[in-house]
Amino acid sequence: MTGQDRQTPTSERLYDELLVTLIQGGDRRAAERLAARWQPRLARTARRLLGNGEQALAAVQESWLSILRGIAGLRDPSRFAPWAFGILRRRCVDRIRAQQTKRARDGEIEVEPAIESGAEDGLAIRQAFAFLPHDQRLAAQLFFVEGLTLAEIAEVQEVPVGPAKSRLFQARRKLKAMLADHLEGDVT
Repeated sequence: MTGQDRQTPTSERLYDELLVTLIQGGDRRAAERLAARWQPRLARTARRLLGNGEQALAAVQESWLSILRGIAGLRDPSRFAPWAFGILRRRCVDRIRAQQTKRARDGEIEVEPAIESGAEDGLAIRQAFAFLPHDQRLAAQLFFVEGLTLAEIAEVQEVPVGPAKSRLFQARRKLKAMLADHLEGDVT
């Protein structure tokens, strides 16, 4: 069972590479398949970064436009994951900046969106992620949820591997501390 578990990510990556290659050759059905496979992953990451479902979906749609426009220029199809997450990161940053500019201009104080109710532990994890600084949150999301390597996270965040590793280390340390506090609160 563990052997197959290890092969699944590799086979999924190979399938993504095949789809990218087919898209670069003009296959529209391959583009639809790739979008169907990646839409949930990009949406999940965008929601984690933006904290707003509508903003996240808009960022993902903008990302897909950029992905489909630029995929012909992707030299190495095996780099699709970090390339796509990098595009998504830039779209999310654009949206965050636009929101900050609007708040500054209008003098608005934005109320944090309510976190969806669910299991108490799931809620604690979402809240812990929400308290992380943006760069650490993205590194943790890409590593723990999306399964990217440190090199891929560095590529997405457009930093060397050292800072990406540091961001992940700091995120892990903060998440551990926040979740330990949550568990201690359950005991008392």
